[in-house]
Amino acid sequence: MAKGTARTVGKWALIAGATAAGVVGAELGTIAGYLLREAMRFPKPVQDGPDPLLKAPRKALRSGVVGASDGTLLHVATSGDLESADEILVFIHGWTCNTSFWNPQFNHFTGHRAMVAYDQRGHGLSEMGLVRPSVETLGQDLQAVLEETIPEGKRAVLIGHSMGGMTIMSWAAQFGAGMEEKISGIVLASTAARGVVERQKLVPENIPVFVSPFEPLMETAFVSLPVPLPSTPFAAMLTHYIALGPVARQAHIDFSDDQISACSPKSRAAWGAAMARLDVLDGLEKITVPTAVVVGTEDRLTGVDHADEISGVLARNDVLHSYTKYPGAGHMVPVERGAAFNRLLDDVVGDLSEALSS
Repeated sequence: MAKGTARTVGKWALIAGATAAGVVGAELGTIAGYLLREAMRFPKPVQDGPDPLLKAPRKALRSGVVGASDGTLLHVATSGDLESADEILVFIHGWTCNTSFWNPQFNHFTGHRAMVAYDQRGHGLSEMGLVRPSVETLGQDLQAVLEETIPEGKRAVLIGHSMGGMTIMSWAAQFGAGMEEKISGIVLASTAARGVVERQKLVPENIPVFVSPFEPLMETAFVSLPVPLPSTPFAAMLTHYIALGPVARQAHIDFSDDQISACSPKSRAAWGAAMARLDVLDGLEKITVPTAVVVGTEDRLTGVDHADEISGVLARNDVLHSYTKYPGAGHMVPVERGAAFNRLLDDVVGDLSEALSS
């Protein structure tokens, strides 16, 4: 090919690429506009003052560090006497959150139950590490925490929200053989075993037909772009639409928005990209201890269809403890329905303790 011809082809290739990018950008902008319009139409937050459950526990948890298998340092918080406890509650938070997400549960159980919580790598006070985040890494990090914090002869109750539930299933796939020796029960809250990105329900159903082919691209961009998300009234409005039920307390919206804005954009994007490849059905199949499934009926991120699938597998394998749907709640069930979720945990732990003693 002559140099002049090559330059011409290259020029038009660049123009075509820029035009295509412009078209895609316009289509994504149209979808984003519809999403924003739906968010603005959401009911106004309930202004009923602070929620005492969200406050930092009066008795602070002990902070420590656990080294992951690749040397990454994970921040761990513990409470109570781990050596003498029958069951130790292990709390595993979700994407963009940190250990303080569990304040409603810390406030309920402090002084009554031994607890362990940790910041997922790249979240809170935990290092991100040098390895590329993967769903397998989630389970490996949980294994490191369990090995370091659960004393010999003691058993844990694993409680995972969103990516925390995926962490448990990833752990079960890799380390689940003979789990009954270390794990007495599991709670999977607002989570998914596969297809989490493509099955989310953020984009309104009434978008124009001509932009619907770009919906998967919008969904991928939502989880994987390292865009700063400062806490602002506008951001809080989007948090309400995305993460909570339509009728939500202002205190719960603000708390959730603070969790999200505190997560580094780099970590959020890296873990979002990892979840785009989520498939932990094998781990779900390997769960052999009583497991409770929890979901909010208005969850846009890991909705009832995911919970139905998970509970169906557990029921078939005769390890489903219970399946609880919270009407009107969104993705942040442990926050939105803190008191009710705590009662459910009381029931689960009580049932496990009764089975252990019989």
